[in-house]
Amino acid sequence: MQSFTPVPTLFWPGSLARLIAVMAISGLLVACADDSSEEPSQRPAAQVTVQEVTRSDVELTREYPARIRGAREVQVRARISGVLQERVYREGAQVEEGDLLFIIHPEPLEIVAEQAKAFRANALAELRQAEREWDRAQKLFERGVISASERDRLISQLEFARAGLAEAEARLDEARLNLSYTQVRAPMDGSTSLEVLPEGSVLAVGALLTTITRQDIVHVLFALPEKDAAMQRAAQLKDDSVSGTVRLELADDSEYPLPGKVDFTSSSIDSATGTITLRAVFDNPERQLIPGQFVRVSMVLRQFNDEILVPTGAVGADADGPLVWVVKDDETVERRGVVLGPVINERQLISEGLQPGERVVVNGQVGLMPGMSVVVTNSDADQSATGPAEGE
Repeated sequence: MQSFTPVPTLFWPGSLARLIAVMAISGLLVACADDSSEEPSQRPAAQVTVQEVTRSDVELTREYPARIRGAREVQVRARISGVLQERVYREGAQVEEGDLLFIIHPEPLEIVAEQAKAFRANALAELRQAEREWDRAQKLFERGVISASERDRLISQLEFARAGLAEAEARLDEARLNLSYTQVRAPMDGSTSLEVLPEGSVLAVGALLTTITRQDIVHVLFALPEKDAAMQRAAQLKDDSVSGTVRLELADDSEYPLPGKVDFTSSSIDSATGTITLRAVFDNPERQLIPGQFVRVSMVLRQFNDEILVPTGAVGADADGPLVWVVKDDETVERRGVVLGPVINERQLISEGLQPGERVVVNGQVGLMPGMSVVVTNSDADQSATGPAEGE
């Protein structure tokens, strides 16, 4: 009988599969070992633009909508009743104080004035007669011809005559004053409005005839939000000259050439709007500013001196707060936490965290890590440019 020789276990089908797997894993390990022996590739340096930090003076300026109003607006009204006889002025014209505007029919008041004049003449005659009788009574009383009671009666008659003359003179003054009111004159210099009542209208005392507006000086009314008002108030207490100056921007985006001055600040905050009303005075010699016109007021809220400002795009933030990237002398970057002030003319004021002479990354911050090498792409002249301060 022929003997059977068993096949080694290595060549069994299951063992063959395990062998192939072991050889594959060994090949991978060898490949990894070969790869690990190569030098790691170097990441290219990031390209950035920077700006050198400097200190400068700057004004914090804000703009607010505003409306123009005449410095003075006076309503011209009738002081007497009567019929409006004539309008003398040209509507919309510039008038001066004392110019004749209207004439109210004067004849009825002329008659009253003549009556008052006659009443005064009668009172004057009675006074002179009383004075003559008193002079005679004094002589007769000294000689004992008349009694004391008669003398007293004549004294009283003289006093009544003097009072009558005073009353007559007052009536004449009143009549003359009312007669003068038939000529309605301008109470001040300014521009006239349309007439309110046409000629021939019957006027009551106090009837509105026209309005005169002074335009060589105008008032501009505007409102400050509560936060800005607090800043403006603090600046005013520190330096009146900074907080009081304002400028106007007209509807065509042009700037009015003459500056204005704040002459009134409301003492309380409007609870409905949360704002404080201010008034500024502007000279208007060319009548360029028209009452009722809408404009924009530019106002300096605060003056900053010797402060650090950077472009707003240079400032980022993370979980720890605001930050900037600073390029060190070895051309690597450092993350720097900063304390922010207000934004002024698209530049961020940095209260703490930066020193003059340091270079701040203004473009290319994406992907930066502390210690990473960078390549500065802008020139030295570009690095030192900080942009104009607001108000310069």
